[in-house]
Amino acid sequence: MTSTTTSPTPFNRLLLTGAAGGLGKVLRETLRPYANILRLSDIASMDPAAGPHEEVVPCDLSDKAAVHALCEGVDAITHFGGVSVERPFEEILEANIRGVFHIYEAARQHGIKRVIFASSNHVIGFYKQTEKIDANVARRPDSYYGLSKSYGEDMASFYFDRYGIETVSIRIGSSFPEPLNRRMMATWLSYRDLTDLIERSLFTANVGHTVVYGASANRDVWWDNHMAAHLGFEPKDSSEVFRSKVEAQPPYAANDPAAIYQGGAFCEAGPFDD
Repeated sequence: MTSTTTSPTPFNRLLLTGAAGGLGKVLRETLRPYANILRLSDIASMDPAAGPHEEVVPCDLSDKAAVHALCEGVDAITHFGGVSVERPFEEILEANIRGVFHIYEAARQHGIKRVIFASSNHVIGFYKQTEKIDANVARRPDSYYGLSKSYGEDMASFYFDRYGIETVSIRIGSSFPEPLNRRMMATWLSYRDLTDLIERSLFTANVGHTVVYGASANRDVWWDNHMAAHLGFEPKDSSEVFRSKVEAQPPYAANDPAAIYQGGAFCEAGPFDD
């Protein structure tokens, strides 16, 4: 287990949505120390089936009653479920917009007071790569996906102000085993740093609604996390060890969004009905 100021007391039951996804599979392993029981949920099947101290509960996030049942007996939610790429609005709507509403309504009804929301850098994707921004800048979503994450941050803010449900919204950069391209040299977030950030988000007291950028200690920095300093997040990894491998790739064209905007290719994805 990574360490904050003191070793956290595990939750009795921690819910992880999106447990069959790319990050969900990683977090299924790394979040085990933080709960006596890790409840895993996704619309897709999971392999292997539930192991010791695990529960597998399939759930369609667009189904309000199913999400309500999913959250029964849960102490905290790590919400990584939903569509994770740019898609037509109708697909984004069900899981990412209806789904996040259902998660927060279930949290309210079940008295769950801590949510970790997997937001995204695509909430601010139309800022230029030459700009350094903090969590107070106006959002500039780059896609339907980015719009859905912006909505989720608003839900988090509302449910804290209205009902006292605390959330840390993690604007995840690019969390993969290693950066896949030149843009990701700035946005890369290692699995170790992601897990540490989630731990701090779960156990730091009095977070209200905190927005934090999820990136490792990379050379090129676009994001300023001073607004989330109370989390004490200090990433340990860096994309620099992959620089020679990534820079062996052909450079971007000067007009490529991946060379201009923080959101990269999402800034030109779609429309989907042409």
